[in-house]
Amino acid sequence: MELRGTRLRAGLVEALREAVRGGRLAAGTRLPSSRSLAADLGTARNTVADAYAELVAEGWLTARQGSGTRVARRADPRDRPPHRPLASLPAPPTPLHNLVTGAPDLASFPRADWLRAYRRALTAAPDEAFGYGDPRGRAELRTALAEYLARARGVHARPERIVVCAGFAHGLTLLARALRERGVRAAAVEPYGLELHARILAGAGLGTPALPTDERGTDVEALGDLADCGAVLMTAAHQFPLGGALPPDRRAAVVDWARASGGVVLEDDYDGEFRYDGKSVGALQGLDPERVVYLGTASKSLAPGLRLAWTVLPEDLVDGVVARGSAHGAPSAPDQLAFAEFLGSGAYDRHVRAMRLRYRRRRDQLVAAVAAHAPETRVSGIAAGLHAVLALPPGTEQDVLRAAAWNGLAVRGVNQFRRPTVPATLDGLVVGYGTPSDSAWPGALDALLRTLP
Repeated sequence: MELRGTRLRAGLVEALREAVRGGRLAAGTRLPSSRSLAADLGTARNTVADAYAELVAEGWLTARQGSGTRVARRADPRDRPPHRPLASLPAPPTPLHNLVTGAPDLASFPRADWLRAYRRALTAAPDEAFGYGDPRGRAELRTALAEYLARARGVHARPERIVVCAGFAHGLTLLARALRERGVRAAAVEPYGLELHARILAGAGLGTPALPTDERGTDVEALGDLADCGAVLMTAAHQFPLGGALPPDRRAAVVDWARASGGVVLEDDYDGEFRYDGKSVGALQGLDPERVVYLGTASKSLAPGLRLAWTVLPEDLVDGVVARGSAHGAPSAPDQLAFAEFLGSGAYDRHVRAMRLRYRRRRDQLVAAVAAHAPETRVSGIAAGLHAVLALPPGTEQDVLRAAAWNGLAVRGVNQFRRPTVPATLDGLVVGYGTPSDSAWPGALDALLRTLP
C-alpha cells in the first residue's frame, strides 16, 4: 500500500536518519529541494518540507537560505580513521548516488505522451496485430523507423531491411549468429567498450581481437593485419566510453576495408541523438548500406525497460538474421505500434529535443563544477552522449574508485572498459551524468567532487 500524509513523512524521516547514521549520506551532502523530492515520491511538497524541518530540529540536517538543505557536519564515531590500515576497513556504504553510465534519467520518461500514443495505437490496431506476426517486427514501426532514421541520422533504410529487436544485445546476438553461419570467424572490437558485447560475439563462436588505439581514437588501419576477421563492431559517432567521433579519414578507411575484404561493419549508434556542439555526425551506414549494419535503440532516448531496438541490414544479411529470430523474441506488438505512433506524431522528436537540453545543462554544470573544484582535471568526451571522462593522474584510478565508494557514489573507471589485451595507458572516471533524476543530480555531483583528488 502506498504511504501518504503523516505515514509517508515518518517513513521519509526514518529513511533519511538511517542514511546519515549509516554513512550513505555523507556530511555536507546537499539534498534535493522539497519540490523536486516531492515530485519524485509523488507526494505533497509539505510532506517533504515537514520531514526536512524535523531532521533540522534534531540536528541531522542544516538549512540555510541560498545553500539548500544539507547533511549536518557532525562527528560520527563510525567515520573512517585517516591512518587506519586498509585491510581492517569495514565495507564501504551502499551507494546512494549513481553516476554509472548506460542509462538515461528514468524519471523523465514521457509517461503522458507515451500513454496517448499507446491509446491511439491500440484503437487503430487491426486484429491481426495481436497474433504472432512478422519476425522482422510490425510493418508500421519499420516504416516509421525508416523515415526517422533517414531524416535524423542519415541512414539509408528501407522497411524490408529493418528487423526490430528486444534490445541492442538481442540484435547483436542475431547478427553474430548469422555472421558465424555465413563463415565469419572473427569480429574485431574497439580497444575500449562494453565487455557484454564482446561476450555476445564470442558466444556465437567468433574471435574478438581488439584493435589498437592512438591519440586519434581507434586505429582501423590495423584491420588489414587481422587474419580471418570478417566483421568489426564500432561506436563511430561517439566512441564508448572515451567519447570521440571516428575521424573522417578513418570512417572512409573502415568502409574501404569492408569493401575490399567482403567484411561487415557493425555500427552501434551509441548516443547518436544527443549531440551538443551543433556539429551533427551522421551514421557511418550512409557511406555504404551494403557493407555497414546499423544498430539503434530507444534505451537511452526513452528507457531500456521498453526493450525496443532495431537493425538496418544489407540485403544479403536479412534472411540470415530473420531466420535466427522470431516474433516471440521481439518486443510486444502493442509496444511496437505505440512507438510507431510516438515517432509519427512528432512526440519522439519533441522528447529528444527536451532531453538534449536537459542533459546539456547537466554536462555544463559538471564541467563548471570540476573546473572550480579540481581545475587540473581534464574533462573530455563531452560533445555528445550522456557521459564524460574525467582524466586522473597515472596510477590513481583504483584509489579514486575506493574514495567514490566511501562517498556513497557508484561510478566506473576507464580501465573497467579496457579490453584485456590492450595496454593500460589511461586513468580516469566515466561519469554518467544522464543517470540521476533531477532531484538526485545535485547530491551526486557533490559526491563526485568530494571524490576527486
